[in-house]
Amino acid sequence: MVGPERPQFVLFGSSIVQFSYSQDGFGAILTDIYARKADILLRGYAGWNSRGALQVLEQVFPKHAAVQPSLVIVYFGGNDSMRPDPSGQGPHVPLAEYVENMKKIAFHLKSLSDKTRVLFLSTPPVNEAQICEFFGRTCDQLCRTNESCRIYSEACIKLCRELDIKVVDLWTALQQRDNWLDVCFVDGIHLSCEASKIVVKEILKVLKEAQWEPGLHWKSLPTEFSEDSPYDVIGPGGDTKNVADLNLHWQIQWE
Repeated sequence: MVGPERPQFVLFGSSIVQFSYSQDGFGAILTDIYARKADILLRGYAGWNSRGALQVLEQVFPKHAAVQPSLVIVYFGGNDSMRPDPSGQGPHVPLAEYVENMKKIAFHLKSLSDKTRVLFLSTPPVNEAQICEFFGRTCDQLCRTNESCRIYSEACIKLCRELDIKVVDLWTALQQRDNWLDVCFVDGIHLSCEASKIVVKEILKVLKEAQWEPGLHWKSLPTEFSEDSPYDVIGPGGDTKNVADLNLHWQIQWE
């Protein structure tokens, strides 16, 4: 591990997490916001569901690791909510099993350390017409529907309330955006830059309001090597412009 040691935030989930550094995704945005404050680690697995996540949970998050994450942001549900295949194969996980899997994931993560915080993202909506256009399926053949996403989203939120775990209601948050069907997806399922901005704002809202010690909102964390650098650019008047100040100016939109 390189130093100095910073808080670690882990993004754990399926393709929406794996692709969160593409299309100016929420992983990339969070990494930018938390520059010199926290390390954002990506553990995304496209095509996976909560069943697969549970099978590798202890490999991804070993209990006896020397350094445990300060925050784990978890997303599974979209693949789980897909229509069952007659063969019994495929990504679908029945709702009751999905809830139980997510509960086990939550318990394991909370057991990592007294300082490890957990935040779940619920299943976002989808654009069914765009899925048909992008993947060449008819509506009758759709394996993923907005209604099934709603059901799994509500189940996730209910579980989080029962377990006192922070949760972002993505199914609702994205649909509050004007023209959400047109601007929130790249293929009807995966998130566009506009949708990722919503995800980030919702995550930061939770982190700002959470009564956690230490706080994990970006403004609560110290900036690494925050003192003025002797190498800062000298302005026309002889003053310096610290790079950290420039970064803060950009970050102000996320307050």
